[in-house]
Amino acid sequence: MFSTLKPLPTDPILGLMAAYKQDTNPNKIDLGVGVYKDEQGNTPVLKAVKKAEAFRLENETTKSYIGLAGNLDFCQKMESLLLGEHRALLANRVRTAQTPGGTGALRVAAEFIKRCNTNATVWVTTPTWANHISLFEAAGLTVKEYPYYDYENKGLLFDEMIKTLKQVPKGDVVLLHACCHNPSGMDLNEAQWKVVAELAKDVGFTPLVDIAYQGFGSSLDEDAKGLRLLADTVEEMLICSSCSKNFGLYRERIGACSLISNDSTTADVSNSVLLSVVRSIYSMPPAHGADIVNTILSSSELTQLWHDELDEMRSRINGLRTLIKSSLAEKGVAQDFSFIDQQNGMFSFLGINKEQIDRLQKEYAIYIVGSSRVNVAGVSQTNIDYFSNAIADVLK
Repeated sequence: MFSTLKPLPTDPILGLMAAYKQDTNPNKIDLGVGVYKDEQGNTPVLKAVKKAEAFRLENETTKSYIGLAGNLDFCQKMESLLLGEHRALLANRVRTAQTPGGTGALRVAAEFIKRCNTNATVWVTTPTWANHISLFEAAGLTVKEYPYYDYENKGLLFDEMIKTLKQVPKGDVVLLHACCHNPSGMDLNEAQWKVVAELAKDVGFTPLVDIAYQGFGSSLDEDAKGLRLLADTVEEMLICSSCSKNFGLYRERIGACSLISNDSTTADVSNSVLLSVVRSIYSMPPAHGADIVNTILSSSELTQLWHDELDEMRSRINGLRTLIKSSLAEKGVAQDFSFIDQQNGMFSFLGINKEQIDRLQKEYAIYIVGSSRVNVAGVSQTNIDYFSNAIADVLK
């Protein structure tokens, strides 16, 4: 059986990770992998997480399964984090399942969509996170794209986006990035979210909101504003969330898949299908990550500590955006990079070509994805001059 298999290409980002690890250049910079890094280039364990883990170590009493939906206290707290005190929660219209990371949430959502409508097409932004397309296609769904990022002007193609979404058939699903768009960093503003929400209601497509970076843009509440506007407007929607970034729990694989139905009875029926999907994929989620998040959000002291640490990470990223823009200008780079500090989250397209990207890697050991997407958090006060000089050189 195995002899019929053909080798598949390595994921470009994973390949970039391997090449970076093997590089012996002491000045090497990794701007490819999408994880938060501190000034020393580490992905730290948050103090709030350390305290929550210590509490769990002392108080855990069983290693039994935690059920198909996972930690129900965690699910409730994630709903509140995402929706605040939204009327959908007050009306008991929301159901949530804990998942293995945001990727697990998206795969659960994909299978759920397939059971709702076997002919549904999922519409994603151009560009989008590369794994989005693979996840939906793996569930047997058709994937189409709608205009989003303006590569030439480093902004949004909002008019083109709306024109396309007006043509989406009723019953299809439209994936929207809640904040910190991956990979462009360009987000919808509040007025644009309102237009999209009204369009979803009028056209009849179902919004699927991917919120992997809540708190990395403006604030926890501001970053969920678009999601909440949608929930104000449509009767049904899906939400896939992740705790990898804002809690720094990348390797614990903790996320959630939430659905909002038009009434509590439909929510119960939908939840039974959602949990059936969970059962068929991984049966029960792991406990550790959800317990950490639940412990933090159950304690006012730990919640405040987490807020402080999240604010620090967000401030560092926003400061780096300004630093990159000003440093490149100081090096005499003629190309306009002012768009960088107008974006949100960890990612941005530099807008340089493949030859220049290759030179950065070969001559300077600066690792960037082939699309020119960079992880801003990989820059630091200690390497900014080296980075800026390298960019200035390859742009000559």
